[in-house]
Parts: sequence; C-alpha cells; structure tokens
Amino acid sequence: AEAAVAAKGGRLGGAGSACELPVTFDLAARWKPKAIELEPDSVLADLAEQGTVKMVCEIDAKPAGNIGFLRVWRGEASEDDPQAVLKAFVEDDPNASEAAYTQVKAGALAAAEVGYTVHSELMDESKQERAFAVITPDGPVVVHLGGLDSDEHTAMLPAFELAKRSLTLG
Repeated sequence: AEAAVAAKGGRLGGAGSACELPVTFDLAARWKPKAIELEPDSVLADLAEQGTVKMVCEIDAKPAGNIGFLRVWRGEASEDDPQAVLKAFVEDDPNASEAAYTQVKAGALAAAEVGYTVHSELMDESKQERAFAVITPDGPVVVHLGGLDSDEHTAMLPAFELAKRSLTLG
C-alpha cells in the first residue's frame, strides 16, 4: 500500500528558509517551521539532544489542524550509517520500545527509518512515533514525527512521507 503524501506547502532547508539545513524537503501545506536555538547550558538544551543529534528545527502541525511536530535533528559528521544514528536516537529515549528499523530512500539518498512506541506518563498510554535518518557531508540529519497520541501521529504521516520523498542534499 502506497503511503499517502500531504499537499506541498513550501520547501525547507535552503538558504533563507526558516531552518537552514544540509538537506531540503517539501513541507505540508500550512505547517509552520521555526529554527530552534538553545543556550548551550540551559535545561532545554538537554531535552533537545537525543542520541548523537541535536534538535535544530521544529515544524508545527497546529495551523494544519493537528497536534504535533515534525522535528529536524542534526549531528556532527561521523562514520555512523543512518541506522546507527537512528538506533542511538531511539535508545536515548527511556520510554521507547518496539523499534522496527527498515532501509529506505529519502528522495534519492540511502536512509534508514524506524517506527516505534513511546509510553507517555502524562497520558498513561503508548503512542506511535517515526523517524528517518540520512547522512550528509555535514553530518547526519534525523526527521522525527511524534504527535499527541497515535491518532494524531497517523493523521500527520502524510507530512512525514512528503518530507521523506522530496528530500535532497543541500
């Protein structure tokens, strides 16, 4: 079954976009991106680091009617492959379980994707999450989709698919 892809609302990642990244990809219509810049020693800086990557961009789905975000994370250049980057990312979340990794393409680039479950203490339930990773000359990039709950996550998957399918270097 082909995954649904959201309608394009713009492009993110290039010079002059809300978040300058080593990759570019299409954004779903009405999703609003903003760069994340954290003070290095702030409490929030710890939350914005997961595995070997740091959060650099957050794309809010609320203007499109969903509760959740696509978040973009970047790491330093290393010898890691996309799956190693994703494994470190998921393993750094103490509430993550049931991770299933696959080799995929993000645009024309080799990528790894993971679907997993995160238990929310606040909601007292588990929810689905998904991420993909690519390696660029400037280091790994992880695009992560969460959501308030599994229903919101499922509703936002077309935006995740749009980002993955339209991704290019630079």
